[in-house]
Amino acid sequence: MSAPFEERSGVVPCGTPWGQWYQTLEEVFIEVQVPPGTRAQDIQCGLQSRHVALAVGGREILKGKLFDSTIADEGTWTLEDRKMVRIVLTKTKRDAANCWTSLLESEYAADPWVQDQMQRKLTLERFQKENPGFDFSGAEISGNYTKGMCRLATTKPLPEFES
Repeated sequence: MSAPFEERSGVVPCGTPWGQWYQTLEEVFIEVQVPPGTRAQDIQCGLQSRHVALAVGGREILKGKLFDSTIADEGTWTLEDRKMVRIVLTKTKRDAANCWTSLLESEYAADPWVQDQMQRKLTLERFQKENPGFDFSGAEISGNYTKGMCRLATTKPLPEFES
């Protein structure tokens, strides 16, 4: 029996001037590096369904319209070790076909290679959720990832076909 899919397993980050962002089937994570010693009261963070805004010490770090919609009242932010702000947004559409190609509509796009790796990761995560007893550690994903479609190749038999 394989272990459940972990959100950080196979993370494909997209670097930005302020940190990075990455995604799972269900969530988008934004990690913003802030000056060491930053206090929570120095942070102003606004999370809405289609907008995000982050300022630290009155200086705007991130602001704009998100690539796709999120569930506003499930968004959270935390200050970690007084040097990084982590924002977690819950996607409205939670499937492999909803791979964000950028964080904001007009900024922080992943380059084509990173986009491909993100889509592979989301597709593998989808397969893991749909087949919880199957070990995908040796799986190779190939094909067109548009809308979450692809071909999965593995040398391990499916659990129901094992003898």
